[in-house]
Amino acid sequence: MDLLPFERDFVELLARHEAVLFGDFTLKSGRKSPYFVNAGRLRTGAGIAGLGRAYAERIRAAGLACDLVFGPAYKGVPLAVATAIALSESGKDVPYAFDRKEAKDHGEGGVFVGEIPAAGMRVVVVDDVITSGLSIRGAVELLRSAGGAAVSGVVVAVDRQERGRSGKPALVELEDELGVPVLPIVTIEQVVEHLSAHETPGRPRLSAARRDDVLRHLAKAGAR
Repeated sequence: MDLLPFERDFVELLARHEAVLFGDFTLKSGRKSPYFVNAGRLRTGAGIAGLGRAYAERIRAAGLACDLVFGPAYKGVPLAVATAIALSESGKDVPYAFDRKEAKDHGEGGVFVGEIPAAGMRVVVVDDVITSGLSIRGAVELLRSAGGAAVSGVVVAVDRQERGRSGKPALVELEDELGVPVLPIVTIEQVVEHLSAHETPGRPRLSAARRDDVLRHLAKAGAR
């Protein structure tokens, strides 16, 4: 499967920073998985800059209307900032915002930090990886209750391609519930196929055995 240049760059960024790992993992949900994605490992200046560019490219490629980038606290905070910076570098200067875990009752007060969402604003929500989708659901509900801002879409780093509670793909399930596009930068299948076919600077190719572990997992418990 051919990747767009920004998708390829993002997969290689994940590999260089070990933000995607392969082996035997137990997830927070208790599920077993042969892969683990942690965008939080992109914590250097170059790493977070590359992450922001990937989110900005997905927003542009999908044609999402964007007047504000919103990241749910806490993992979404650096994502929103990095994405807004990357968008500005390509000529689209938009504000960012994130929420506090608890509303502030002094100073400027309120639950939002950064630009305050307002009626008519088209907001793109950025988050790392869909697991339960709880943070994304909370963010969309918060934005819709805050002065009538409209959520135009959600962008996540990697689609794990696993089933949700209804048996549908978790990403599709979330789209249906929220009524907006939920778009990954890449899927886990794209990640494994690229890393097994190409060498990444400083990283060996993903072994055929590890690739096959992931594909078997997706065939059995995933949403392929």
